Parts: sequence; C-alpha cells; structure tokens
Amino acid sequence: MNVSIFGLGYVGAVTAGCLTERGHRVIGADVQQGKVDAFNAGISPIVEPLLNELLADARTKGMLSATTDSAAAVRDSDVSIVCVGTPSLESGRLNLDYVRKVSEQISAAIVAKGAPHVVIFRSTMLPGSTRILVRDFLEAQIKAGQVRVYYCPEFLREGTAVKDFRDPSLCVVGTHGGAPPESREALELLGEKAEILAWEGAELIKYSCNYFHALKVGFANEIGRLAKFLEVDGARVMDVVCRDEKLNISRYYLKPGNPFGGSCLPKDVSALSSLARMEGIKLPLLDNVLDTNSAHLDLLIKLITSKDTRKVGLLGLAFKADTDDLRGSPMVAVAETLLGRGYQLSVYDPSLNMSRLIGANEAEIQRRMPHLASLLRETAEEVVRDCDLIIVSQKCVDLAALRSVVRPGQSVIDVNGWRELETLVWAYEGLCW
Repeated sequence: MNVSIFGLGYVGAVTAGCLTERGHRVIGADVQQGKVDAFNAGISPIVEPLLNELLADARTKGMLSATTDSAAAVRDSDVSIVCVGTPSLESGRLNLDYVRKVSEQISAAIVAKGAPHVVIFRSTMLPGSTRILVRDFLEAQIKAGQVRVYYCPEFLREGTAVKDFRDPSLCVVGTHGGAPPESREALELLGEKAEILAWEGAELIKYSCNYFHALKVGFANEIGRLAKFLEVDGARVMDVVCRDEKLNISRYYLKPGNPFGGSCLPKDVSALSSLARMEGIKLPLLDNVLDTNSAHLDLLIKLITSKDTRKVGLLGLAFKADTDDLRGSPMVAVAETLLGRGYQLSVYDPSLNMSRLIGANEAEIQRRMPHLASLLRETAEEVVRDCDLIIVSQKCVDLAALRSVVRPGQSVIDVNGWRELETLVWAYEGLCW
C-alpha cells in the first residue's frame, strides 16, 4: 500500500522503516525540515538499533520519501497513520494540539482528494480522544463512506522497537463499534492477529499496559526496600516470586470483578503495611491496596442502591465459590450495608451450612450478621423468584434452573463475569463491563 505517516519521531520513524520492510511505500510528513531531510537521505532521525539500515535500504529502493506538505502526503497515499506526539501539560493532562492540527489537515486533504482514504491514529491518547477527533474533523467523510478510521496503539520499547514491531507482544485495532473492520488495511499494516475493540477500548489498552508496567516496577521496588531493611536479598525474593507461573505471573487475578476478601489477603496486606509504618519504611503502593479494594466495594454498593427496588437477592455469600469462609467476604459487607439501610434480603450459597460454621468463621458471622440463618434460602430459584434485583458473585446454580424462574422486569448485577447470565430475560449489568 501507499502509506503516509504523520510525525517522524520515535513511533513514526520506526513504523515507517518497518512498513517499507514489508513492501509498503511510505511518505513521511513532518513540520520539522530536519527530520524530512534525514528521511529523504535514508537516515534515521532517532537512535534505534536496526532502523538506520531499514531506512537506508528503503530509500535506495525508492520506497521512502518525506515532505512538509501534508496535503501532498494524503493525495499520494491510501492510508494515513498519525504518530505525532502527545506531550504532557503542566497539569498532567495530555496536549492533543498536534494531533488535532494534523487531523484537520488530513480532513481537508481528503476532501480535496475526493477519493476513499483510511486514517489510523497511533499516537497515545486517552479513551474518547479518537471519537472526539472524528466528531470534530472526519464525521462528514465517514458518513459519506469516504473515510474509515482506526485506533491502533503502539507497544514499542526504546532499544528494541524494530524487533517489537516485527514480533509484537500485543496487537490491537480499535474500530468505530468494536466489530471486525470492514476493510483489512489496519490488520495488513499492523498485525493480522490483532485484538478488535471499540476505539475507547483500544485507547484504554495502551494505558492499561503502561499502568501495569509501572505498577510492577513500583511493586518490585517496594519489596526491595522492605527486603533491604530486613537485610534480605530483595532480588532473590522477587526471583522466587516470579517462579510461580500459576498464580503470580499469570492472568489468574487479572479479571475485574469482586473485591478481594478471605482470611489471607486483607490480613496479610494489613500486617505488612503496619510493619512498614512502624519501621518508617515508605511503601505507598502497599498502603493504598486496601483503600482501592474498599473503593471497588463502594462501587458495587452504589450500583445496587441505584436500582429502584429494595428486594435484593444474593447468589453467593462466601468470599469465593466452593468454600464456606465468610471472613473478609465482600458480599458479607454488601449484605451488612443493605440490611442496615432497610433492604429486604435473601441469600443462597450452597457451601454454607450454619450448623457447620466453627471457630473464627462462626465468630465473624455472629459479629457481623447474627441473623444470617433467617436470610438463607434452600435454593437459588427461591431467591430469584422472591427478589427484583439479583447480585451474582458465584456460579453456584445451573443456568437452566434460573431460566425457569427469571422474569422480565428483574435486574441482575454480575460481579464476576458469568456472561451467560446475559442470555436470560432480565436486565443484565456487569460490575465492570
């Protein structure tokens, strides 16, 4: 394809070199004459392994050129990829001035060109930015069937960017509605095995990845500071932590849903945080783990109380399925709150048997919900039949059994991602989806 790339900085230069390697003809566009001259000489404007060779080879083969004329770049290409910078303002917010200026130029050039065109935004932008840019500059062309717009974030690491482009760890294509794109330009250019999301989802993926990377570095360094104080080898500790690929280095806990609970996580996080405070070790990530868990519980309660009913049923009360452990259970906290506000509550949990609760587990429930026995029901069907709003935190009932008692007008809040609930006739809503 003929591709114009707007912005010949880090992302644009690497994208240009790697696309020419795949056989595409690239026209670079930039307001800085120095970058344009470098491209036209086959020289990389940035220091990045392998890039100079790619650009020099592309220039020799006549597959690479550059210009300061944005209209000419659009006119002579089928696809425009926007890679201009989005620097931070003093307030911390993103400055989208460069993206907006380029979008305006591309829009005008497409109108003048009078032919179908594809626009791919690759600049890092907050969720919602692509939709705003489309609204402000490209909506008329889209409605006329003249333009298709994608958001395709980059996942290039400085020092290994060419290798990352050739063999990406992740490839994402954002479309207008999150459905597979009508055409394959974005997939052919940036990855055949891409994950397809809506524009906002693709934008959020980029931030989710960087947030997670920053969080991992911060976590490892907090363990390192604590280890240093304890005269323990922090590098060795983290090496052993990472050897657990079943739970620690896995997707196991990376699923939005129920706040964490149980007898271990709340207690151990609290104890470690207390130790750090007593010894004067500053661990801000650790200090805020319980707060962020509480904020998630607050969201669930807010969602429940926003519904226009006071007859609520809980499917699942223990902190997770296949256990009767109620210690630290978020659903117990939900039940406490609702009872305190005068809600009528029914509960089904197949693992709960009041006569078998002993020790700390029994003491916990006697302290927090002494009337639990009167709230428990023998079957999930009984709960669903008697309540207008159902909170599902466990897959503790057969879906076919629910199908026979669910009725229109009921609502369900899915806490842990049991998406098959959406196939029933009630009004379905997920906690985080």
